[in-house]
Amino acid sequence: MPVAKTDLLKRILTARVYDVARESELEAAPHLSRRLGNSIFLKREDNQAIFSFKLRGAYNKMVQMSAADRGRGIVAASAGNHAQGVALAAKKLDCRAVIVMPVTTPSVKVDAVRAHGGGKVDIVLAGDSFSDAYAHALKLMKTSGETFVHPFDDIDVIAGQGTVGMEILRQHPGPIDAVFVGIGGGGLASGVAAYIKSVRPEVRVIGVQSTDSDAMARSLAAKRRITLEHVGLFSDGTAVKTVGALTFKLCQMYLDDIVLVDTDAICAAIKDVFQETRSILEPAGALSVAGMKLVAERDHLKGQTLVAIAGGANMNFDRMRFVAERADIGEEREAMFAVTIHEERGSFKRFCALLGKRNVTEFNYRIADAKLAHLFVGVSTKSRAEGAKIARQFEKRGFATVDLSADDLAKEHLRYMVGGRSSLAHDEMLYRFEFPERPGALMQFLDSLAPNWNISLFHYRNQGADYSSILVGLQVPKADRHEFALFLKHLGYPAEDETANPAYRLFLAG
Repeated sequence: MPVAKTDLLKRILTARVYDVARESELEAAPHLSRRLGNSIFLKREDNQAIFSFKLRGAYNKMVQMSAADRGRGIVAASAGNHAQGVALAAKKLDCRAVIVMPVTTPSVKVDAVRAHGGGKVDIVLAGDSFSDAYAHALKLMKTSGETFVHPFDDIDVIAGQGTVGMEILRQHPGPIDAVFVGIGGGGLASGVAAYIKSVRPEVRVIGVQSTDSDAMARSLAAKRRITLEHVGLFSDGTAVKTVGALTFKLCQMYLDDIVLVDTDAICAAIKDVFQETRSILEPAGALSVAGMKLVAERDHLKGQTLVAIAGGANMNFDRMRFVAERADIGEEREAMFAVTIHEERGSFKRFCALLGKRNVTEFNYRIADAKLAHLFVGVSTKSRAEGAKIARQFEKRGFATVDLSADDLAKEHLRYMVGGRSSLAHDEMLYRFEFPERPGALMQFLDSLAPNWNISLFHYRNQGADYSSILVGLQVPKADRHEFALFLKHLGYPAEDETANPAYRLFLAG
């Protein structure tokens, strides 16, 4: 159960974080402020020594330990940033640490842990998510007798993270309407919300999660902790299947709201912060900005003071290609359509004329049969409303149109595959999988297939991330559908049935 409010407040006020952390800037964001019609501030935790707030909690926990506990060695589990905090603390406090990280952790974070540890750290890679790494770390602790440092569900870790909230109120003594904070396991949100609501209860504290890693949101809605079967890996720093028992209770007590944002919105937020600061946040670090934008638009906020905690900047450079590709969609600056035209003289030209002077970002054409042809079209827009208006214009001129702007299959795969129909693809089922980017993951999938299930379509995409998106067409006889369902259940990878997807039916289905 949570400690008393006064005890947690005292722990935050006396936290030993400034041996390694600095009071990060609370910077005005003039460009975002003008766009959103509010006074926007960014709490720049991405400027810490490890480019993340996580060193606060890790160091505060380890420095509070007895010398005997530290002498037995430290074991920790982390998706990356907590690991760097533990490594830095181990070097500073001259103790050994074993850190378990998911196999899917971006290499920039693994390399940084080694660098910050200065020879005091051993790294073990295990599992696809934080929860897998955590389970492995507990096994190591039981056999070795080392002291475990939890990344979020620990009162001293929470107190260390709570100093971020303390700094925000000290740096901005004037009115603040809301503070937005990203949530994985809930350590930062718990500490920040507990401090702010204790000192200035009129300030709203709003948590932000990604739609595919929303364990805290589901837990708060259910009034009990929920364990997710799968978590999305794009925001690797918040890919947590089960939130902490303590952080859940504290978020119940202190959070005013929690909102969900998708991958496109996170990519758009990364771009926003880059344009504002020329700094590149990691997905988990940009969650708060994406949530702030969502709430400002949803609730029609104007003239308010909003603070977003920029949690971290440990981004693999190779992932920027994916971020740039999806940011315009997340910012609603690109709309994508599947358009059907009659295969007759002049129809293609008439459609092109209808586009007028709009900036075309994507254009793929494939004849379907003697009567029809299908187009895949991307168009620059200023808002989602403009995309809907364009679709209505196409329909009004007799061109059947499907808006694909929110269709992950289209965004991830279809735009690279238009024209792949085959009359041989009978009994085809289409599935989209997320594979952890590690040696053997693809072969594990292929080895699991029954020998009578033929692969009829395959498209693999990796954008330098810790996971790959794979689209697979499988010819599964109707008699084998139950067996196929069991295969999906035991495979262990997130899977999405796309067989009925209208984009697939238009462009790829046999």
